Amino acid sequence: MASKQMRILVGCKRVIDYAVKIRVKPDGSGVVTEGVKHSLNPFDEIAMEEAIRMKEKKLANQIVAVSCGPAQCQETLRTALAMGADEAIHIKLSDEDYATLQPLAVAKILSEVTKQQNADLVIVGKQAIDDDSNQTGQMLAALLDWPQATYASEVSVEGERLRVTREIDGGLETITVATPAVITADLRLNEPRYATLPNIMVGSCDLGP
Repeated sequence: MASKQMRILVGCKRVIDYAVKIRVKPDGSGVVTEGVKHSLNPFDEIAMEEAIRMKEKKLANQIVAVSCGPAQCQETLRTALAMGADEAIHIKLSDEDYATLQPLAVAKILSEVTKQQNADLVIVGKQAIDDDSNQTGQMLAALLDWPQATYASEVSVEGERLRVTREIDGGLETITVATPAVITADLRLNEPRYATLPNIMVGSCDLGP
């Protein structure tokens, strides 16, 4: 399937910005999130950049960004649209539900969205910088019964398959997978482009109320 232009789904999680100094709540129940800057999870930003590059190479024709969470997740999706996503889907959750959301639940949500969107490829960050679970991509592949290529540092197309270089404890490993497939992006896969303010404003219009 890789020889045709693909429809790519990209997971986009809203997290506390990596530059923010984390403060623990006085009761020790968690970290302070109110009034704290949030942004697109850096590994998901890398995933989005890879999808955009594939589209620029005419390997994909549509990129759909997906985020699960409260209303503030729309800011994260605007960033994804500003980077180059074509569509954005917001799975709305209450603050209470989002606070207890676990990777398996996210994987189940993404699985349903993937099926509804007829995606050929899903790219997510290998982990989120808030919980560092490193589980969603693997669980998603299992739920979809799709091949997976985790910790990707390089992705290319070879005929009907994707060639993925993975970062592992012993160095690098190169595998090929058929599509549809799930890829999780590692740090060295690429360097994401900046989302400019004008593009973010356009993204806001595209996302709607």
